[in-house]
Amino acid sequence: MPASQGAAGRPTAPGASEEVLIRLAEELAQAARTRIPVPMLSRRFPELTLADAYRIQQISTVWRLRAGARIAGHKVGLTSAAMQEQMGIHEPDSGVVLDHMVAASGSSLRTGDFMNPRIETEIAFRLGHDLTGPANLDAVRAAVAEVFLAFEILDTCFTGWDITLIDSIADNAACAGVITGRPAPFDPAWDLAAEQITTTANGTLAGAGRGRDILGDPLQALVWLTHRLSRLGTGLRAGDIVLAGSVHASFPLTPGTNFRATSTCLPAIHLHVLPADL
Repeated sequence: MPASQGAAGRPTAPGASEEVLIRLAEELAQAARTRIPVPMLSRRFPELTLADAYRIQQISTVWRLRAGARIAGHKVGLTSAAMQEQMGIHEPDSGVVLDHMVAASGSSLRTGDFMNPRIETEIAFRLGHDLTGPANLDAVRAAVAEVFLAFEILDTCFTGWDITLIDSIADNAACAGVITGRPAPFDPAWDLAAEQITTTANGTLAGAGRGRDILGDPLQALVWLTHRLSRLGTGLRAGDIVLAGSVHASFPLTPGTNFRATSTCLPAIHLHVLPADL
């Protein structure tokens, strides 16, 4: 039976102690600083619960905020069958997007700034007003101000990508960077499920999918997120960006590659990955 949770997301059923969770957050923070990966937490600490994993993520986020970072929004991951199959995980997860992680379409990245980076294409939103509790689809639709394409840069502090949901959540749902496209004003009547999205790498097809591949409708990812955040004692704020999840399986962020994604109605997005010797 899953552990029940209090308002702050801590388990009331047996799990790891707060001391252990702080130590694991420190371990992941050191791995991110040194770019030296660590073994999966779930294998070493099989008693960890989902609430424990979100608590580790929360501890890490608080440290970053105290160091001067600002929350720019959130990512919802593992919302498509393609990503769930690729990762062997069968439910969504969420992470925090900080201001220094966000760059605009047309930016350049170095793979050396990451450990084992991958990339995926998503539909993303910017909120026009707060969503402070569990919301339904109508409330979410009314709260969205803008919609745009985004690339998410995934990375992991672990020794490989054969991670569990516990590991993913603890490691900020593998979110390491976000490239945002030009936003379009959101029309509540817009059928985002019908959006066809295509991603190319140096002009060659790399991935494709439709909006409905994200939980049937990308807005459902925001509904899921409002319920998840309410259990953690937080919510969504006006101005937050929210990545709804990838429409296709992720692929490596390879040096010297130009990534471009197009959509039926949304403005195109592109990213240049610098050659390895630059």
